[in-house]
Amino acid sequence: MMVLQALAAALLLLLLGDFFATFAYHVPEHVFGKFHSIVHHSPNRSFVRYALHHRKPIALVDGFFSAFPYFAFVPWLWQLSPWGTTLGLSLAGLHVIWRHQFSPTYATPEWLQRVCRGLGLSTPERHYIHHCHANLAFGDIFSFFGTPAERWMKWLRWVKVQQRSRRSMAR
Repeated sequence: MMVLQALAAALLLLLLGDFFATFAYHVPEHVFGKFHSIVHHSPNRSFVRYALHHRKPIALVDGFFSAFPYFAFVPWLWQLSPWGTTLGLSLAGLHVIWRHQFSPTYATPEWLQRVCRGLGLSTPERHYIHHCHANLAFGDIFSFFGTPAERWMKWLRWVKVQQRSRRSMAR
């Protein structure tokens, strides 16, 4: 029973964290934000380095918001399983490191690519597509969030255009 609770807590943390990170932070940041696109989609992907170099500490807030959806569920999931919650956070952290393997010589082994496709997990190759083409390949951990996220982005852009046109008509 404890093993099942731990696995459930880890899976819930990954699913809920990635869902809210994608739909409540990542996609809206692409539409309405500034620092995510400037920092994370540049060759130098460090929010800390950017904040120090450009003397814009507000960029650190953006980096915090990208991780916050995962931590937001910790108090609730900790009650289900502290071990599973810790496992979920560890897996999320390791996945961040792994998916940012953008070395030209890196290639995910074919067997692992098949496993990831079967589980709906993003690979470094898929995440690199998102870094090169910011409108594609959403879902930091789970690739199946990609298509709904692209639709969400189109709708948010439509909302942004509507807001701008209302503002310009009001002037």
